[in-house]
Amino acid sequence: MISEQDLKEMESLDLTGKISRITSLLEGREQPRSFELGIFLALKMANEIREGKALGEDTAAIVAEWTQKYPDSVVEDAITHAKEFLLHSETLREKLRSGILKEDVSAADKTDA
Repeated sequence: MISEQDLKEMESLDLTGKISRITSLLEGREQPRSFELGIFLALKMANEIREGKALGEDTAAIVAEWTQKYPDSVVEDAITHAKEFLLHSETLREKLRSGILKEDVSAADKTDA
């Protein structure tokens, strides 16, 4: 899972660094969460835009690969998260932080019990 600390560390990285960081966090994960995939997809889409490529030129292959690995609902949610992140990054960033913090508290509560 991407933690609050991961998000803080990524804020200081350039786009390529963020993509590398997310890639390393997702490697080897059998069941990544849709918002984690969405962050990755949004960063890859931003990179396409930066490089002057058409959206989907690189990312279509990524999504096609995901459809073979993950349930349709996860892929669809990841695409939705990516769009939201590109269009409303600050709002989504706050949602992610609050969700991560809630999960961190829940996980701590479970380990304390």
